[in-house]
Amino acid sequence: MKNYYDILGVAKTASEEEIKTAFRKLAHKLHPDKKGGDEMKFKEVSEAYSVLSDKKKRAEYDTYGKTFAGGGGPQQGGFGGFDFSNFQGFQGFAGQGGSVEFDLGDIFGDVFGGGQARARRGRDISIDIEISFRESVFGAERRVLLTKTGACDMCDGSGARKGSKLVTCTTCNGKGEVRETRNSFFGTFSSARQCSRCHGRGKVPEAACDTCRGEGIRKRQEEIHIVVPAGVEDGEMIRMPGRGEAVQGGGAGDLYVKLHVKADAKFSRDGNNLLTSLHLKLTEALLGGEYRVHTLDGDEAIRVESGVSHGEVIRVHGKGVPHGRGRGDLLVRIDVEFPKKLSRSARELVEKLQGEGL
Repeated sequence: MKNYYDILGVAKTASEEEIKTAFRKLAHKLHPDKKGGDEMKFKEVSEAYSVLSDKKKRAEYDTYGKTFAGGGGPQQGGFGGFDFSNFQGFQGFAGQGGSVEFDLGDIFGDVFGGGQARARRGRDISIDIEISFRESVFGAERRVLLTKTGACDMCDGSGARKGSKLVTCTTCNGKGEVRETRNSFFGTFSSARQCSRCHGRGKVPEAACDTCRGEGIRKRQEEIHIVVPAGVEDGEMIRMPGRGEAVQGGGAGDLYVKLHVKADAKFSRDGNNLLTSLHLKLTEALLGGEYRVHTLDGDEAIRVESGVSHGEVIRVHGKGVPHGRGRGDLLVRIDVEFPKKLSRSARELVEKLQGEGL
């Protein structure tokens, strides 16, 4: 006696969705029209699915090891009890030895092209550009020249000579796709594919464009305007839909721009905040005062309190990276420069300070 659960590779407690998923995988692999397919195993898998996908038949099979109507036993006619009515698009069964015509839809989508013509799409393109640290903060623009397949500029992608028009494709009667049928062990399968003459458009040029020969696309140089938004980071990608390679009878791919931000000698970044350093002598740190620091907007005056510590951070609000309607801050790290050598007079002064408890 056949064990339908073992045939599909699922547990007896498997859900309807798990059974359907297992059948799809096996059917794609074993279908006779596919390379490496196995007709007998495909038939066996289909029989198992016809029983386990039906609640009533599955209950009978679980109880008695067979079903009493419509499949699951050697007493059934046709293809060993295989019930085609479980498939979407079933149109009829002409009896034993007759023909079966149905569209398997999503179950055998990749075997026959998905049951309908799929929209074609051009190839994606990826390029790299380098920007300065300042440009990464405030944004920038670039214009690059790419050689790629794009819409013909003479006919605007229509493929028709100027002054000519597009007419209905006689191959597909303007539908953009043609239907095909295949005969197999289980009957007649129908599928649709894109029309090779009009490439899915349903129309063809009455007179072909002399530049692209009616293709509507050609290899040419195209200037691309790239807008780099404010606040981007190193390694970030900008996606430009429809600016990749064009394809006949379909949409263009996308252009991906990878950004490389050059390091800056004075600034680094921490999220939306910028980091910089202010170098002070020991006496300046002890006495404090007003000092000017560099920002990306120009020099800015800041107040340093007396006795500031080495490594202490002073925050300058609103001088960081733009984000939303605001900006981050500039964080100024105090670097106190300690003298490596002291003159005799300087040493005496330091010793006096030490005597004062400093």
